[in-house]
Parts: sequence; C-alpha cells; structure tokens
Amino acid sequence: MTHSTRMDTQTPYLDGDRNWRDTATRYALLPLRVFLGVTFIYAGLDKLTDSAFMKSSGAGSIGETMRAVRDSSAIPALVDLSLKNPVGFGYAIAFGELAVGIGTLIGLLARLAALGGALISLSLWLTISWANDPYYYGNDLAYLMAWLPLVLAGASVFSLDAAIRGRRRQRSGGYR
Repeated sequence: MTHSTRMDTQTPYLDGDRNWRDTATRYALLPLRVFLGVTFIYAGLDKLTDSAFMKSSGAGSIGETMRAVRDSSAIPALVDLSLKNPVGFGYAIAFGELAVGIGTLIGLLARLAALGGALISLSLWLTISWANDPYYYGNDLAYLMAWLPLVLAGASVFSLDAAIRGRRRQRSGGYR
C-alpha cells in the first residue's frame, strides 16, 4: 500500500488563501439566514396588516385560532395564557417575528435573534402544530430545527455582528 502526501492544486476562490470548499463552508448558513429572516419579516407584517387576525374573536382571528387549538395543544396552559389577551398576544407574536426577522437578515445580535426565532417556533409547535399527524406535516418543528444552526453559529458573513467584530479587532490591534 502506497501512502502519499496530498497536494491540493486548487486555486483560491473568493477569499484570498481559501479554497472553494472553505469558502462554501463559510457561506453555508447565509441562504438559511436570508430565508428565515425574510420569512419571519413577512409573517410579522402579514399578521400586523391582517385586520381579521388582530381580533379576539371571529373567523381568522388570533383568539379564534387559539380557542380552536386549546384542547389539542401540548401545553393548554400556554394557550390559556394567550387567551387572557389574544390581541396583545397577537401583537407580541407579530412584533417578535419582525424583530427576529430583521435581526437575522441584517445579522444584528444574530444568535439572540435566532434564539428568539427558535422560541417562537417552539411555542407555535407546542400549541398550533402539536396535533398534526404525522408530526412532520406541521412546519413549526422544521422551523425550530432550522433556527438551531444559527443559534450555534450566529452570522459570520454579511452581518452587522461581523462588521462590529472586525472593527473591534482593528481597534485592539488584531487580538480580538
């Protein structure tokens, strides 16, 4: 059996001394960040602009939705809490989705934004999507899982977090 030294002959791609695999790895979470950011911004705006949604009762309202899922949710007490003030809960979800989406899209406090997105997705899964059978028909669990890599990795490229880190590194002489 012959052993040899691997000699990569690939030329750098996009990032100076990195090869295309390193570059692809570095940018791998960017499509996920864009998708989740845009989706959550859209979801928040959709709720805020839907006159039927922001009501405590009636077809398509947050109140009616929560009453419909109360008995089939994993945590009925969470639904009961939302039913104390369904309109306030609707606004909290909508503004939470907006904050999470904007933070994720621009990469500002990206890990915190992703954690917020994961918590919103978890709460929706445990309430709205819990009764889906089989479980993979509900999308909230998939969103929860999609947020986890961003909670762990943050936004390393094309983000305000990265720009702030770079600026701190520059000010401290490159040691941060």
